[in-house]
Amino acid sequence: MNLLKVAICGGGRTGHLNAILFKQLPHVQVSMLTRNRSIIEQHALQVPMQALLPDGSTVQARLDRVSTDARAAVEDADIVIITVPAHARAQTLKDIAPHLTTSKPVYIGAIPGFCGFDWLAEATLPDRPNLVIWGMKDVPHTAFELTPGRSIKMGGGKSRLYVATHAREPQSAQRQLEKILTRLYGPCVTMLDDYLEITLTPGNPIMHSSVIYGLIGPYGQWHRKIFAQPLCWWSECPELGAYFLERMDQESQGLCAAISQRMGINLSSVKSLKQEIVEAYGEQIRDPSSMLSILRTNQAYNNILAPMVPAPGNRAGYVIERQSRAFNEDVAYGLVLLVEMARRLDFKVPYMEEVLNWSIGYMQGLGDCALDYFPHQWPRPATAAA
Repeated sequence: MNLLKVAICGGGRTGHLNAILFKQLPHVQVSMLTRNRSIIEQHALQVPMQALLPDGSTVQARLDRVSTDARAAVEDADIVIITVPAHARAQTLKDIAPHLTTSKPVYIGAIPGFCGFDWLAEATLPDRPNLVIWGMKDVPHTAFELTPGRSIKMGGGKSRLYVATHAREPQSAQRQLEKILTRLYGPCVTMLDDYLEITLTPGNPIMHSSVIYGLIGPYGQWHRKIFAQPLCWWSECPELGAYFLERMDQESQGLCAAISQRMGINLSSVKSLKQEIVEAYGEQIRDPSSMLSILRTNQAYNNILAPMVPAPGNRAGYVIERQSRAFNEDVAYGLVLLVEMARRLDFKVPYMEEVLNWSIGYMQGLGDCALDYFPHQWPRPATAAA
């Protein structure tokens, strides 16, 4: 069996867990690119990383390389897996681009692959025909309680892992990618027909923004108020937040139908958010009758805190953090993209627009966002898809 060289860009929960699990496999070399000095120091001390598995057992691994130097991490990689947040991907791609080999195919992808990663990678890595761009619909496993460079806890795994490649990639590259990912993750990898099936899958961009809007937006009970204590944003989700989430979910499904008709592609795999959550968590949801009850009674969502920081001005209590990933990633790289796609199709998404406009105001401006790389020519004419 040939040696498979894997480079993971990102030292967060997903990066740690994937790296440890990959090192349990024969003939797999793993490097990690990270700016976290704790991870670098632990590796230099030859401290093994440890993953606590759901059954209570543990596995350990020492990675082959851990570095802040992009060249050292990726120069001979066969596959590069980017696990940093969406708002950090552009810089990561720019950092590694000069060091990716040109002598063989390199499969460069994101986990998760939402927020139009295929378009970003195409725009950031031009004129590199040996690079195969791909993304995974979701993380393979949940992961939590990270101690950087030392330990991570592994939650439940997905029964199927859905992967798509950029539209430019030939079938031969797709087949080879599937072989590589099956080697890393097992026989649970399913290749999707179109990358839009990942980009349009409902998730954090509408979940987080709608609940925050329901809490502190102009009609929320906490508008311009301070929270006395941290809030669990799913089990304590307000009715208004669930209302907007349900309406935004409906708009998302309508947008899929409009894109499918305009571009002549099959997006039937993109399910409603309500269906996605129920299918993913099953019996962990005590009451699946409505969006509100699904969020409040999903045991997998228990004790997940909203992104909060101490209130300014030495006041007691907490406020929703403006610089959290719920805004910098989910709004700026997720919700913005959905609203712009709808605008170009002249498809009305009033609930998404309302939440987006308020969120931009709360963020005190948009700054860098997905529109920086969203192709100007999208959508291609329907005749081009035939």
